[in-house]
Amino acid sequence: MKETVYRPDATDQRIIAATQAGLPLSPNPYREVAEALELTPQDVMARMAKMLAAGVIRRIGVVPNHYALGVTANGMSVWDVRDEDVSIAGREVGALEYVSHCYHRPRHLPVWRYNLFAMVHGRDRSEVSDKVSAISDILGPRCSSHDVLYSSRILKKTGLRIAS
Repeated sequence: MKETVYRPDATDQRIIAATQAGLPLSPNPYREVAEALELTPQDVMARMAKMLAAGVIRRIGVVPNHYALGVTANGMSVWDVRDEDVSIAGREVGALEYVSHCYHRPRHLPVWRYNLFAMVHGRDRSEVSDKVSAISDILGPRCSSHDVLYSSRILKKTGLRIAS
């Protein structure tokens, strides 16, 4: 059976252009987008839901500016976890409230032995260090070593932008 590919029409493309930098920060963001595009809020929400389901839009979510919130220490913690444990360990670490993303990456021996990465955020490096220690306790003997690579500057805080 042939799979149908969803192709955004001109109205969908207008919605994408109007929302790609974020929804308005208001109690009724979809109404504001709808009014700007001369649509109904229900149409905007239905079209966005359809694009989300089809994979045209990957996700709709909040992207906080950690620095504006006072969270200025960001450390990519890297872990040398036993290969047979990395999937379960990754789920455990990724579920922690202070880990924004966690993923498995291949080792590059002998130079790079780490296979689990988890971004940890805190108000300062001491707070990040405390959280990394907590992760170490969670991983226990499944992990033989770890390190933290601290961010020195912001490189990117936006997603893909489609030129209009």
